[in-house]
Order: sequence, then structure tokens, then C-alpha cells
Amino acid sequence: MQQKRNMRKLGSDYEELAAAWLAEQGFEIVTRNFRCRSGEIDLIAWEGKYLVFVEVKYRSGGGQGDPADAVTFAKQRSISQVAALYLLRNQLPDDTPCRFDVVAVSPSGIQLYRDAFPYRM
Repeated sequence: MQQKRNMRKLGSDYEELAAAWLAEQGFEIVTRNFRCRSGEIDLIAWEGKYLVFVEVKYRSGGGQGDPADAVTFAKQRSISQVAALYLLRNQLPDDTPCRFDVVAVSPSGIQLYRDAFPYRM
């Protein structure tokens, strides 16, 4: 149980780091850790006219591969479902321009993958 709590804390720390970095890049963070039964979205932000749903991934070393590779098809579907609920709950128009980004955090730095994947049904 202690290890799970530590991992959750570590994840929160990297999400905070990613949110601060995105803000420096001009993103306006509007929601953190939006949760529902379908899953969770780490960060939701505006970048210009786009509402951006951001998944934050961290890897401690290069041996585990690129952090962005951890956003599997199943995870993309989950994020898409949660994003649709977010739009509905916040009464945003159906034609709101949206994008799914991944922020990869590693010892070598932070990398943003804009429009990392399409909406998945």
C-alpha cells in the first residue's frame, strides 16, 4: 500500500512539473486530474482556440522506452471517453476544437507531443 501511495505522489509531482512547463509554453491550465468512472485525464488546458487533453507520462530511464509509448490504444480510448464527458459536463459546444497531447517527462527533460492521437471510440 505504501508503494502505491508513493507512486501516486510521484505521479502528482510530475504532473505538477508538466503543468508548470505547459504554462510557460503558453497553455492555460483549467483542470487537473479530471476523473470519472471511465478514467482520468491528467491535465486539461487551453492553447489558443484548442481545448487540450493532456496525458503526462514519466520514465526514470531510457531502458523503459519513450514515456509517450505508454499511452496505449486502450488508454487513448479511455482518455477520449473522459474527454467527451468533460465536454458534456461543462456544456462546451460540439464543435469545440480539441486535441490530445502527451507530455513525456524523463531525466533528459520534457517533451510535448502535440496531437499525439485522434479521438478513439
